[in-house]
Amino acid sequence: MVKEVMMTLREAMEKRHMVRKYKDEVIPQDVVKALEERIQECNQKYSLHFFLKTEDGAAFAELIDKLITKNAKNYIVLAGDEKEGVEERVGYASADIMLYAQTLGLNTWWVGASFNKEAVAKLSPEHPVYGVISIGYGETQGTPHASKEDFEVCSYEGTVPDWFKEGVEYALMAPTAYNRQSFYLKGKGNEVQFTYKEGEFQGIDSGLVKYHFEAAAGKENFHWV
Repeated sequence: MVKEVMMTLREAMEKRHMVRKYKDEVIPQDVVKALEERIQECNQKYSLHFFLKTEDGAAFAELIDKLITKNAKNYIVLAGDEKEGVEERVGYASADIMLYAQTLGLNTWWVGASFNKEAVAKLSPEHPVYGVISIGYGETQGTPHASKEDFEVCSYEGTVPDWFKEGVEYALMAPTAYNRQSFYLKGKGNEVQFTYKEGEFQGIDSGLVKYHFEAAAGKENFHWV
C-alpha cells in the first residue's frame, strides 16, 4: 500500500522545488496507481484530460542528450479542451497534482516549452497539450527559486490579516514561467483581487499561483473579486 510522506499541504509547498535530474528508479505500481487516481479526480473536477506516462523518454530525449535533464522518463501530459479558462484550470490542477506527488516522496518539474511537443502531441491526438510535468525520484530535492519580496506583489487596504500575509508568502512559492512572478494580489476586507501581466503562460501561471494562495490563506477566509 502506498505510503504518503507525513507533511501538511504547506510543508509540501515549502519542500517542492524544480527538479530536472532523477534517479534511475522505477516508480512503484502502487504509487503510479495513487497518482493516476489523483489525476482522474482533477480531470473530473476541472474538465481536463491529463494522463501519466511512465518509463517513456519521448518527451525529453533531446534534453537528456544535452544533459539538461537526466532519467526524465515519467511525465504527466497536461491536455484539455480549448475552452475559455482552460489554461487557468490546467495550472490549478497542476499545482494540486505536483503537491500531492511531493507527499508521495516524488519530485517534479513543470515544463511549458522545453519538451518534444511533436512526440507528446501524438499521445493526445484529440486534446491540445498545454505542458507536461516531469516526475520521479530526484537526485536532489532541488533548491528554492529566486523570489520577489511580498511588498512587490501585493497590497492590502487597512490592517493586513494573517491569512492574507500567509497566502502571499506561499503564492510566491508557486512555479511560474521563467520565474517571472508577474502577479499582483490586492486585498480589502475578505475580498482579494488577482491580476497577472499579459503574456505567454499567463493563464497557467494564474492557476498555479491561485492554488498556492488559497491553500495557505484558506478558502473560508476570503473570496476572489
